[in-house]
Amino acid sequence: MNMNTPSLTTESFRDAILRHLTYSFGKDPAHAMLEDWRMALSYAVRDRIVDSWFSATRRSYEAGAKRVYYLSMEFLIGRLLEDGIVNLELVDQAKGALAELGQDYQNVLADEPDAALGNGGLGRLAACFLESLSTLGCPAMGYGIRYEHGLFRQSFRDGRQCEAPETWLLQRHAWEFERPEARFRIGFGGDVKITGERALWTPDEMVEAEAFDTPVIGWKGRWANTLRLWSARAVDPFDLDSFNRGDFAAAAQPEALARTISRVLYPDDTTEQGKELRLKQEFFLTAAALRDILRRFDSEHDDIRALPSKVAIQLNDTHPAVAGPELVRILHDERGLSFDEAMTLAQGTLSYTNHTLLPEALESWPEGLFGKLLPRHLQIVDRIDAAHAARHPSRTQSMRADHEVKMGNLSFVMAHKVNGVSALHTGLMKTTVFEELHGLHPDRIVNQTNGVTPRRWLLACNPLLASLINDTIGEGWFDDLEQLKRLEPHVDDAAWLDRYAQIKRDNKADLAQWMAETQGVKADPAMMFDIQIKRIHEYKRQHMNILETIALWQAIKADPDAHWTPRLKLFAGKAAPGYFFAKDIIRLINDAAEVINADPVTAPFLKVAFLPNYNVTLAERLIPAADLSEQISTAGKEASGTGNMKFALNGAPTVGTLDGANVEIREHVGAENFFLFGMTAEEVMERRKIDGHAAHAIAADPRLAAALATLRDGTFSPEEPDRYAGIADNLEGADYFTVCSDFTDYWRAQREVDAAYRDPKGWARMAALNTARSGWFSSDRTIQGYMADIWGAESLLRNP
Repeated sequence: MNMNTPSLTTESFRDAILRHLTYSFGKDPAHAMLEDWRMALSYAVRDRIVDSWFSATRRSYEAGAKRVYYLSMEFLIGRLLEDGIVNLELVDQAKGALAELGQDYQNVLADEPDAALGNGGLGRLAACFLESLSTLGCPAMGYGIRYEHGLFRQSFRDGRQCEAPETWLLQRHAWEFERPEARFRIGFGGDVKITGERALWTPDEMVEAEAFDTPVIGWKGRWANTLRLWSARAVDPFDLDSFNRGDFAAAAQPEALARTISRVLYPDDTTEQGKELRLKQEFFLTAAALRDILRRFDSEHDDIRALPSKVAIQLNDTHPAVAGPELVRILHDERGLSFDEAMTLAQGTLSYTNHTLLPEALESWPEGLFGKLLPRHLQIVDRIDAAHAARHPSRTQSMRADHEVKMGNLSFVMAHKVNGVSALHTGLMKTTVFEELHGLHPDRIVNQTNGVTPRRWLLACNPLLASLINDTIGEGWFDDLEQLKRLEPHVDDAAWLDRYAQIKRDNKADLAQWMAETQGVKADPAMMFDIQIKRIHEYKRQHMNILETIALWQAIKADPDAHWTPRLKLFAGKAAPGYFFAKDIIRLINDAAEVINADPVTAPFLKVAFLPNYNVTLAERLIPAADLSEQISTAGKEASGTGNMKFALNGAPTVGTLDGANVEIREHVGAENFFLFGMTAEEVMERRKIDGHAAHAIAADPRLAAALATLRDGTFSPEEPDRYAGIADNLEGADYFTVCSDFTDYWRAQREVDAAYRDPKGWARMAALNTARSGWFSSDRTIQGYMADIWGAESLLRNP
């Protein structure tokens, strides 16, 4: 319990809920709706969080400690009510209080909207990091955008992905505090006048950034940090002259245009307008955050040269990369420091996390667009580039190339530390995308393998397993996840292992019931639950998974009396609206599912389902029920992954390649508890050099050839036989992501999975060892690494 406030009894918590129901929302219990109960519960929990939040803020100021600022375009925070209840250790009181009030605890929790302010792993990682920063008592603040509509709501029509606005703010949001006093004007466009060494940028478009704060509570409520999200507002929101002339649309246009910036997460940037909006969003976030950071710094310190010793700013991927030139602009143009000193201070303050080796994901902006929106910043980028080139005359990698501004190179040069997110990824950064820059700055790249918070991703989402762990080793693992190693001796206790296996069966039964009731998907919990959930992308190779599924369906049809291991293949994930190949993969999975599930011969052994609208809440349902975790990306393309860690922690062995953090997961859980297949990153690069490598692989594997043939003959789209010709052409042609070359070994590994699953005790032991050996993958450990190796920050808790 939070040591700053007295413990709550069930009765006092019930009274707090009733008080908020009455006085905050004006409802009596007889007429309260479910949303009213959820809001009253949220406010009762929030009261406790605010006490810790204020205490942590006061202690940060008193200590004059270095502060960490985490800039990210995504914070996939999901639902926050259960997070608060769990971290304040109020689960029993909340359940009891609601029961006395005639309400069901789970129903009330489920009423909360899922705040989809992120796309996938990058945004969920940011959320885990904020929770761990609070658990560890590190003074920190996250900065993002308060998107009115987060990542789109996904549905299917005739198997195709359809996108609709994600309207999470239509319901009342309990957790944020509006800060109208924290407003900053952010400019775009205009012109620049140079006077000597100084420049004056006069934007011709201005918007206001308004702050909304959400407290982020750590374990036991001992510390709370802040997530500050910016909302865009017009400087002059209403044109009265236009209104009085009867032009009502024009009167509201300034506000509508400004709000566009914070309207939608990741607008489709396949159009010029979409690109411009995306760059505006990135600068809006970054400029508002820097203004706020410097305001806070100025309130405590007199000498701007102390900035690197008191402030650490982490750029989560290249999206906030413009922080480098913007900070230099403020220090040089506005505060009068020399350009070289401004650049040195900025580099000492900024650090950069790289999340990808994909060239197209290392952002670059057309210099015409960049110069149009940020004319002074383009000049500063050129000066940074020139200064770097002068110090390193042999350099060939520039921040400007092919009429593009290269944000990856800019981020690298303007950071004092650049980190990868798994050991493999960090090593590949040094030999691929940043090879030259690493040679020039050999001490700059460091590794910080990702992690996940155990509070949400085991304690909250898998209470049955958490209870078994508590009974076995106590509760110390909540904030010291490596204590899970103490489970290992119990794995060979038959009674304990039976209980572990029963928990997995119970979780599967709960998921099967939910799918039947809400999705119309009927599944036998006795089947293996084989799950791939992640953003849809060619490098993540959902199309290899469905090809293997098609090949398995064909094999079962050919010999239904063989000893097949029954499987449910579950997929979930969203494709970017403009990523048409990924959307075709989704449609193929849905079309294949319709045919396969209707086949009476194979139905006892194989079912396929694609669950719509993947988000944090759905992941919390699926991961505890998974038997098998699909982590099958092309080696060298997945930076780390965090879903792979969540599955292993919850007792799902992995079938996967040596990619991202799979490498470290396999090392920790044991090679014998991991189903490895596929080429290494080096072998993939060599394979691509072979002309016709895909054709060779197809010729050598009749199963693969037969599965590919179904994409051309209309097996899954008889009314449109060439619907999947594009996927077939890609795989039979360039096949950049080496689906065909890895397919045969993937099939082999899956048959090893089948054989292992037919031994229930052996499988349960394998699953339990995955749990027992996954403690290293805590985001607490990751954040401790950042604090020590990158930020130079310390905990303000006596016993973090």
